[in-house]
Amino acid sequence: MTPPTLGDARSYAIEMHGDQKYGPHPYVHHLDAVVALLQPYGPTAQVIGYLHDVVEDTDATVSDVQERFGDLVARCVALLTDAPGASRKERKAKTYAALAQVTGDEELALVVKAADRLANVRACVADGHRALWDTYFGEQPTFRAAAFRAGQCDPLWTELDTLLSPSHAPA
Repeated sequence: MTPPTLGDARSYAIEMHGDQKYGPHPYVHHLDAVVALLQPYGPTAQVIGYLHDVVEDTDATVSDVQERFGDLVARCVALLTDAPGASRKERKAKTYAALAQVTGDEELALVVKAADRLANVRACVADGHRALWDTYFGEQPTFRAAAFRAGQCDPLWTELDTLLSPSHAPA
């Protein structure tokens, strides 16, 4: 079997996300933004970037991802998929608790999560989405405690910390 390519991951994500939107844009707009941030971290990180929401937001399963893209990609996508919960706060608490325990090759999921959050926060700032920015601002201490690993993807965290400072809050 030929290893899946970045194009395979992008095509699968587009197919699975279908007509979903990211604001006014097709969902791939968000995925492309995440993957662009992951370019310095290699093709596996980029593949995971395209697939990071596919289990959470579509009919795809972790088993589907594993069959198509391999074990590491599937394990990382599983880590990036929010646990069930009655509210965002409950789902994120469970997800962040799991991310805090990540070690070894699965730490690649943490890089993807940082890129995902940065892409989301960039969009909030650019589009003036204050309510969502406030959500990310409030979650930042807990998110950082769970997902940050010194020396892993520091440029992503530096920009994220900057954009989530009060001086960058959308009007």
